Amino acid sequence: MENAPWFRDGLRFQCTQCGNCCTGAPGYVWVNQVEIQALAARLDLDVERFEEQFVRKIGRRKSLKEHANGDCVFFDASSRQCSVYDERPRQCRTWPFWESNVRTEEAWRETCSVCPGSGKGDFLPMEKILEQLAVIRL
Repeated sequence: MENAPWFRDGLRFQCTQCGNCCTGAPGYVWVNQVEIQALAARLDLDVERFEEQFVRKIGRRKSLKEHANGDCVFFDASSRQCSVYDERPRQCRTWPFWESNVRTEEAWRETCSVCPGSGKGDFLPMEKILEQLAVIRL
């Protein structure tokens, strides 16, 4: 356990479905081809049409488009929920367990200050957090 991360005793997180992680400052929700295909199927669109409407190219990568205010294109402001929740990309599924959020205790405290579910609710052991970290690097 000498090289164990600072969160070796686990962390707490329970999504409150507040929508904070789907809104705010502009950014990127990276998507791969498998995710694009699943989202297109969810919306009953062919992949080409889905990409025209909902995806933007950033260099060689692809990201979901955003509204002018920075909200994710799939965030429903009236319900404050994701309209494609069951097919949301891996980036969304792994929040808040991104490398940038758990790199240090200070980074985690900052995450907890902006996400009401971080630091509260269900206990996740280190092993589960490491699994989430391995899914995508952010």
